Amino acid sequence: MRFTQAELQQFRDRTVPDLLPDPLRLLFIGINPGLWTAATGAHFARRGNRFYPALQRAGLTRHLIDASDGYKAEDLAELHARGIGISNLVPRATARADELTAEELAAAPARLDALVAAHAPAVVAVLGVTAYRQAFGRPKAALGEQETPWPGTRLFVARRKLSPG
Repeated sequence: MRFTQAELQQFRDRTVPDLLPDPLRLLFIGINPGLWTAATGAHFARRGNRFYPALQRAGLTRHLIDASDGYKAEDLAELHARGIGISNLVPRATARADELTAEELAAAPARLDALVAAHAPAVVAVLGVTAYRQAFGRPKAALGEQETPWPGTRLFVARRKLSPG
């Protein structure tokens, strides 16, 4: 699947459904969906994104998921079987994260609180320390484990762009 820039622009401001298996063990939180993600309906779908290769290298998935053309049934089944969920701090798709408003980022903690309350994951991993700092009002937050307001859930902040290995 290929998109021109003009075609991708048609997906600006759209939302992508959260991926929330039951039970939810590990919830990854991106900043917001990109236009390619909105176009395909699959999180981290842009060709070359290192998210799914990193999951496989870490042993979190048994096979490499390629979401660049949308999710295949076996890929969704793998994520569900492993209890891996994906959501975003802000649900609105943009070309770049710096297009988000301060108000959208300020609403992120309540969105995340609701997700954790409804699904009780063991671990939440926010991908992007800068967005985490802005959204949660913690300007000195570093990568790694954070204090969490959710009993029974551990909170981590990880790099937005996962290293190649």
